[in-house]
Amino acid sequence: MNEIKKYTEKMLEEIKHIDRNGNEYWEARELQPILEYSQWRRFENAIDKAKIVCKNSKVNVDDHFANVGKMVQIGSKTRRELTDYKLSGYACYLIVQNADSRKYCIALGQTYFAIQTRKQELNEKEYNELTEDEKRFYQRNLTRKGNYSLNIAAKNAGVKNFDKFHNSGCKDLYNGETANDIAKRKNLRYREDILNNIGSDELIANLFRIYQAEQKLRNENVKLENEANKTHYEVGKEIRNTIKKLGVTMPENLPTPDKSLKELEKENKNQLLNKKM
Repeated sequence: MNEIKKYTEKMLEEIKHIDRNGNEYWEARELQPILEYSQWRRFENAIDKAKIVCKNSKVNVDDHFANVGKMVQIGSKTRRELTDYKLSGYACYLIVQNADSRKYCIALGQTYFAIQTRKQELNEKEYNELTEDEKRFYQRNLTRKGNYSLNIAAKNAGVKNFDKFHNSGCKDLYNGETANDIAKRKNLRYREDILNNIGSDELIANLFRIYQAEQKLRNENVKLENEANKTHYEVGKEIRNTIKKLGVTMPENLPTPDKSLKELEKENKNQLLNKKM
């Protein structure tokens, strides 16, 4: 039973996405087979029932069940739009709550999404009250989640050389600099995580790159590694152009924090230990 639990929860994590605001969501077409619905028609019925519960709870349905369409290839020259939904954790929770809990996948889904719906995101006021280092930790967590989703999208697009793929996005965002170039400029140790050594503004720029690249790969149904690298490069280029037009500091000119997030974590841990002693 433990193996089934880990396997199911892992699958639910693997299809989780992060939007540009750092919110988690799931796509209905990806969730359907995991919850063992063999027919889309029946799964959409479950979604409709969950919508009714949502509406009766006086919660805005559109905030949790966004109707999105995907263009899919059905012939050599024919494409058609396929109905899909962008589901919040709360929407997924309502769906599994109204499904057959005798199935392992449903029972475990109920537990998993119950936890997701209890996660609280910071609102704008709370975020603005954070210190710069606290903002760095918060944005670093979002970029970690975002990179996780981007790597899944890249893998589905045929990417095998992930270093090259990620460098494709960095190069035009950072005026031609690769990850190694950025690390050298910041005097980092070999393989030291760059994202642990940048400020909140730079993290936000990278989070935007990550989100846009993931969405573009999925929406355009990219299936070739070279195309995936090109897509990531173009996203980095467009974001750099936007930053330039706004007249704000370019990513490579933003200051490097005095301490990495790893160092701050170690200090916080030591402070807690000293308090206990």
